[in-house]
Amino acid sequence: MTWRASSGVAVARQRADMQERARRFFRAREVLEVTTPALGRHTATDPNIDSLRIAGHTGRALYLQTSPEAYMKRLLADGYPDVYAMCRVFRGGEAGRLHQPEFTMVEWYRHDFGLKDMISETVAFIADILAQPALLDAVQLEYGKAFLQSAGVDPFTASIGDLADAADADARLLESIGRDRDAWLDLLLTTRVAPGFDADRLTVLRHFPRSQAALARSCPEDDKVADRFEVFFGAMELANGFVELRDPGEQRRRMLEDIEKRRAGGQTPVPVDEPLLAALESGLPACAGVAVGFERLLMIAAGAGDIRDVLTFAFDNTDD
Repeated sequence: MTWRASSGVAVARQRADMQERARRFFRAREVLEVTTPALGRHTATDPNIDSLRIAGHTGRALYLQTSPEAYMKRLLADGYPDVYAMCRVFRGGEAGRLHQPEFTMVEWYRHDFGLKDMISETVAFIADILAQPALLDAVQLEYGKAFLQSAGVDPFTASIGDLADAADADARLLESIGRDRDAWLDLLLTTRVAPGFDADRLTVLRHFPRSQAALARSCPEDDKVADRFEVFFGAMELANGFVELRDPGEQRRRMLEDIEKRRAGGQTPVPVDEPLLAALESGLPACAGVAVGFERLLMIAAGAGDIRDVLTFAFDNTDD
């Protein structure tokens, strides 16, 4: 155990400079900075996201927020202009070279932006914050084509067996993942697709399968995919963005489906976010949004290979 900081003064100065550049970026585009709660009665239903739960003073569960997304959409539905937040967020079960249970997220929403607009601005943001104009020359790949090129399978038509074969799965892995198609796709993205991205460039992967839409709308031109994208630097994911789903009925259906998956997988169910659904009912304006992991940008700027090297105080499982 040590009482000392995880990173030094030089990294703290880099962080402060990058945060100021982020604010200048948004001020130049007239995007309003907002503050959202870190603690709330609702949380993400996504089975792939583990929320940190605490006991509330009334005995009702409260959740440390995994993202400011729900609150920011409520602001948009309430008439706010384009907004951004730079805040601490929390996720359970995440500690290692690229993950921490507490980290900084930069998230913003733009009225009337389509997928192309949001991708362009996200790439511009990353290049600006890192002061690396060359990063503007990003590679853009369709999800399906990337899988065909790197993993040799069509993610939309391949059988579970084909996906398992592409992952060189052994009996233990087959038993662990089973028939969860999206889990196989996530594994292949991590182990086969992303490692093939150029190490010193940004790569944008766009049009994820509709089953992985999360809070994105289905693509109007191809309903088997979602208007969702991710941005990578090398194999490291930096950003996750959507053209936002605005249909409250579809959003409720997805939430209930997530909760059922949680039950089936032995995870603790979480409540449906009724305030968010009420905001969608009132009318969420056409918009797109994106979330960027700030510490991962700082890792690139500092030349660090571990997220703990850019945190003032990193979470350590061995700390007493």
